[in-house]
Amino acid sequence: MTTDDGERVRAHVLVSGRVQGVTYRATTRRTARDRGVDGWVRNRPDGRVEAVFEGPPDAVEGMLDYCHEGPSRARVEDVQVEYEPPEGATGFEIRR
Repeated sequence: MTTDDGERVRAHVLVSGRVQGVTYRATTRRTARDRGVDGWVRNRPDGRVEAVFEGPPDAVEGMLDYCHEGPSRARVEDVQVEYEPPEGATGFEIRR
């Protein structure tokens, strides 16, 4: 998905806290799809959740806002964001 001027942004995110085993990945995928954001989400062995969001700037910023809250059972302690050049991601998936 792109804006009228074709602008896309890509954010690589690491979320820490109680974010595994609380449906964080599934709700992130659903939220991203609802907002027209492409990318992926996965659990990391260190207990954090990692995600990449790519799409229109406003939609990606909305996903970053979501990451600070997560699903109701999550307790987010920190969200680290690095912006990267868009890679043309399509769809949104949960990676293993």
